[in-house]
Amino acid sequence: MSLAIITSTLSACVVAATPLLIAGLGELVVEKSGVLNLGIEGMMSVGAVVGFAFAHDAGSIWLGVCMAMLAGALLALAFGLATLTLLADQAATGLALTIFGLGLSSFIGKHYESMGITPIGSLRIPLLSDIPLLGKVLFDQQSLVYWSWGLFAAVQWFLYRSRWGLVVRAVGESPTVAHDVGYPVIAIRYLTVAFGGAMAGVAGAFLSEFYTPLWVQGMVAGRGWIAGALVVFATWRPLRLMLGAYLFGLVMVAALVVQASGLHVSIPSQLLNSLPYVATVVVLVLISRREESIRIHSPASYGSPFRPES
Repeated sequence: MSLAIITSTLSACVVAATPLLIAGLGELVVEKSGVLNLGIEGMMSVGAVVGFAFAHDAGSIWLGVCMAMLAGALLALAFGLATLTLLADQAATGLALTIFGLGLSSFIGKHYESMGITPIGSLRIPLLSDIPLLGKVLFDQQSLVYWSWGLFAAVQWFLYRSRWGLVVRAVGESPTVAHDVGYPVIAIRYLTVAFGGAMAGVAGAFLSEFYTPLWVQGMVAGRGWIAGALVVFATWRPLRLMLGAYLFGLVMVAALVVQASGLHVSIPSQLLNSLPYVATVVVLVLISRREESIRIHSPASYGSPFRPES
């Protein structure tokens, strides 16, 4: 395999992993506060169609990203209203949010099918992009790829180096104690849920505006579920989540490379396309066997409702 093919494969892997990384980091913060939101797929779908709609109609890619972020946050706040205020079951509500988001995105996007927008080129960093192999992979990427790295650094610093990150983790470990100390547990959880929804919206906008600059129904294609699985795969740690996102991105790209190489004659394309999802199931099965690691790193109040005593 030539150096050019390796470089292009690794570069495509970084791009394919970006929406997983963005959505996964948002969900990680949500779950660190003790809330489980399974609606990532629906929020990404709505973010994708809203981002594309504004980018197409207003002619501004970045307006589309901002509106996708807002749309994802609003859907997440609706989830928060049902689960944090009305104390609905978090898993069931998250699944309902996914179903609603998929239906809503299909309805909104009907008008935009077969339309496209001008693709955005990569943001090439001088000198660094000329480094053999890694230059093109790391320093000749789209702007939201660089942004996702900044998001990773911000989440890592916030959770483990800032006072409010400690508060979020304390709320996830023991909301009762955090409330008794004087912290507004419900308000903090609302903020983390809104952040997770906003990041899911941005991840969806990346798919429809940067990855493939068009809207197609079902284009999220299970990436929301993979992002949620990555949080567990990473045992709720940002660095592991980032590595996991790139691992899954490599699996996605590898399937395309194999098909393009001509080997798909003997290997059904459907099997190759299913590899990322098969990998997700295998990883979750393997992780479920590590009960001690999950118990140590998962928030103690994970998925549990909380009603402050007056």
